[in-house]
Amino acid sequence: MTKAEVIAEIAEQTGIDKADVQETVEAFFQVVKNSMADGRNIYVRGFGSFVNKKRAQKVARNISKNTAIVIDEHYVPSFKPSKVFVDKIKQSVTVTA
Repeated sequence: MTKAEVIAEIAEQTGIDKADVQETVEAFFQVVKNSMADGRNIYVRGFGSFVNKKRAQKVARNISKNTAIVIDEHYVPSFKPSKVFVDKIKQSVTVTA
């Protein structure tokens, strides 16, 4: 499902104009990105958590040049679904890969 399809479905379910729904969805994504970039996690009860995970420093290999590269510790965004979310997916029969 694409972002456009999500916006269309929300507009259909709520009766709100698609342009307003799109603006709201875009604002939500912007808040999530800005908050996580500032190091703050976002917790949405009943849905899940958007968290920053710390990756430790490690040594990687550049196999084409046969050299070692040090990758500094860094943070990556992650989503952890809530228990309610996970249970709903587990009970679903029509999940496609």
